[in-house]
Amino acid sequence: STMATATAATTTTTTADPQEGSVLIDTQHEDLVHDVQCDWYGQKMATCSSDRTIKICSLNGGSYEVSATLQGHSGPVWQVSWAHPQFGVVLASCGFDGSVLIHGEVRPREWTILHAAHQLHSSSVNGVCFAPPEFGLQCAAASSDGRVSVLRHEPETQVWSVEYLEDCPMGVNAVSWAPAGAYYDASSSANQETPRLVTAGCDNGLRFWQCNTSTGEWTQQNVPQCDTATTSAIQHHHHKDWVRDVAWAPSLVPNHNRIASCSEDGQVLIWTQAKDDPTSSSSSSSSWTATLVHQFDEPVWRVSWSATGHVLAVSSGDATVTLWKEGLVDGTWIRMDEDQAAAAAAVDATSSGETKEDGTPMPLSPPGPPPTAAVSEPMPTTTTATTVTGDVSSTAPAPPPPKLAAPPPPPVM
Repeated sequence: STMATATAATTTTTTADPQEGSVLIDTQHEDLVHDVQCDWYGQKMATCSSDRTIKICSLNGGSYEVSATLQGHSGPVWQVSWAHPQFGVVLASCGFDGSVLIHGEVRPREWTILHAAHQLHSSSVNGVCFAPPEFGLQCAAASSDGRVSVLRHEPETQVWSVEYLEDCPMGVNAVSWAPAGAYYDASSSANQETPRLVTAGCDNGLRFWQCNTSTGEWTQQNVPQCDTATTSAIQHHHHKDWVRDVAWAPSLVPNHNRIASCSEDGQVLIWTQAKDDPTSSSSSSSSWTATLVHQFDEPVWRVSWSATGHVLAVSSGDATVTLWKEGLVDGTWIRMDEDQAAAAAAVDATSSGETKEDGTPMPLSPPGPPPTAAVSEPMPTTTTATTVTGDVSSTAPAPPPPKLAAPPPPPVM
């Protein structure tokens, strides 16, 4: 049966660690937790685990209730992603079994599998991400078989189509969508609605993809500055090991894009793209430059932006989640203390991520009536893989798929 079983109503009140000031949540998982994501309103939290299940928690004030357990994967589940609420309560998941499942809540506490893309890939699917709502209901998945799949729901036929992108032959670890309007062209409104992707590969580099809205064909963009194997003179930093995650920042300023990436080499980099030619109407072909946020002593598994793109959350192999913001003077990224993080959270809780003409944040304006429960999580988008632990003996962060999940590199002839 594809219907999920709702768990008994078990309400758990969070407890704070007096030493670290962190909040501990019992997810009721029986193995390592690999990812946690809050929905758009911050009222539902999805976690996935090596126990092959996904847990849905309802957030209400200081209590967290595990309201449903979703099944369907035959192996560890690596990542989950919420669709925009205009499509309903929809969640995508991916796992070691090479599958991507699309789950939907049909009634409160009652979930079903809307689409089961079993064996979508021939190897582990390491990352999944829904597109911005302007591009329709579609999600991209990154796999160790070297390909990226784009699943798209066709509203006319009510079926899901799939297209494969031949990405990194050594394997792809993560994928992220560019926000709608990231490349604004004043002379044409069509250009700003072009879907774009960035992927993180096992060749230590990033790749960019663009979709032709007329033909639906995806093509890889030639961005040599992001090819870390051929570092250009303008780039002072590059990854020296597998890139584990990549995240495109919300678009606050037209034609000024930022991407965060992290790697097993312990580096967190911010890639910035701005117009080279102020008279040009688009910056899609402009160069990218990398800035080092921090060199960690352990591998870094996940990066995630806040709703406004001002704060970056980093989940690292030393069992910590840290928050970083850019300095106002020299552009150096600074680790935030608890008071600064709380202040930034308050801004993100009431901001839509867009700015007014004077640079102040636009107020939050949801695309429909929110659920009845009160919003209690101020910064859901910065929640990363290590903020929630399951019923395991260790509180260390659960790593993404091991290197053995990807095909080995070809032998040197």
